Parts: sequence; C-alpha cells; structure tokens
Amino acid sequence: MFDKIFPPKQIVLPNGKTVSEKRSRTPLILVLVLVAVYLSIRFTNFEFMVLATSGHEFFVIINEMIPPKWEYLPHLWQPLLDTIMMSILGSVLGSLVAVPVAYLAASNIIKSKIVVMVARLFLSILRTMPTLVSALIATFIFGLGTLAGTIAIFLFTLAYVGKLLYEQIENASMGAFEAMESIGITRIQAFRYAIFPQVLPNYLSTSLFCFEGNVRYAAILGYVGAGGIGLLLDEGLGWRDYTSVGMILLMLAITVFLIETVSEYFRKKLI
Repeated sequence: MFDKIFPPKQIVLPNGKTVSEKRSRTPLILVLVLVAVYLSIRFTNFEFMVLATSGHEFFVIINEMIPPKWEYLPHLWQPLLDTIMMSILGSVLGSLVAVPVAYLAASNIIKSKIVVMVARLFLSILRTMPTLVSALIATFIFGLGTLAGTIAIFLFTLAYVGKLLYEQIENASMGAFEAMESIGITRIQAFRYAIFPQVLPNYLSTSLFCFEGNVRYAAILGYVGAGGIGLLLDEGLGWRDYTSVGMILLMLAITVFLIETVSEYFRKKLI
C-alpha cells in the first residue's frame, strides 16, 4: 500500500540502467507516533503544568522515608519470606505446567488445529488478565492469604513461559524429531528426546527471568489481600507511616537485587 501511494524513486545509473529506490517509511512512522502521542494526551487529560507544579510532592514523600525505621525490621522477616516463597512456588509450578500446554500449542508438533487453537486461546486469556485481578479472584475463591497470591503468580508464569516456550518449540529443528517418528517412536517420546533438549536452555532462562519479575509482583499482591509484604506496605501507606514504608522498600530492593544477581549469573551459564 505504501509503495502504491509513494512510488519508488527511479535512479538512472551512469551505464544507462534504471533502478528503483523505495521511499523511506521513517517520516510516516514519525507522523503516526506524534499523532498517537497527541491523542493519548487528549484522552488521558495529561497536563504538563500539573506535573511541573505537583511533581515535587513525590520527592517530599521520599524524603519522609529517609532514614527508614530500623526498629520495624523484625516485623518484616516473615512477610518477606512469605513473598519469596509465593514467588518460588508459583514460578516453579507455572513453569512445569507450561511445558505440556506449550506442547499442545505448538503447530509443528500437534497436527490438530483445534487443539492448537484452544491451547493458544487459553494462554492468551491468561496473559490478558492482570496479576492483581487474578489475585483478587483467587481471594474470593480460596480466601485471604498467600495461597491466593501463589495461584496468581502461577497463572502469570504459566501464560508467560508457555507463550515463549511454544514459539521456541516451533522454531526448533525438526530433523531428529521426524527421524525418530519414522522408526516408530511415539510423538511424545520424539519430542522428549529431539525437541525438548533444543529448547531446554532458553526454557530455563525464561523461567528464571520470570521468577525475578514475580518477586516484584508478589510484593504488591497484598493490596488485594493475597498475603506477603504487600499487606504491610498497604498498611504503612494507609497510616502515612512513611518511615516504615521506607524500611519495607529498602528490604524489598535488597532482596530483588540479590535474586536478580543470582538469576542473571545462572541465565548466563545456560545461554
């Protein structure tokens, strides 16, 4: 369509031969981006003046968090441990269940288009559901506490890892898989020995990366009663106890940094 509206430029070479040079799409892309930004500002009622006049209040709150209340530290260990355990359990279970779901969603493994479509639709529905909404629904079903948070993290991990895994399966080399099938090995066994070893390093790396994010997500699930350190964070902000909030954020930042450092080390070893 673009080339029809803006036909290629004809260039005559010194030898008399004519070649076509396609028009750059950069100006059109810039115009579309500017239009999208303008419409977003109009629809969201974003005002730079409000940001300029009230933005300093954010730093006022940050200033009230410093120094953090060190006496509050003993109260944080158990909720922080709950947050980490929620992330570990939800990430491990989600990553494990993602394998059979990704198997069913891979079009080069499963020949039934209906099965592939249903599996992909299932993953799409899970991906469109925010983690907080999943946690809120889980609290209605299973009650308040860490179980609801673990289920929310499990569903997010399943959707995230499952989507990337089935794409990796579809990009895997099928030579060994087809050879194993030709000698009578079942499709599942051929997948186990020919395809899964190819995607295993990326699968583990993706699972570790997802776990890093889950630690951060688990910290805010307490806002909907899903347990963890988010409950204390919500309570501290509600009572304007900013020194306690500062202590919570400090411990959370240290925890996330340590987990990300260890995870990054292992991900580099896998790739």
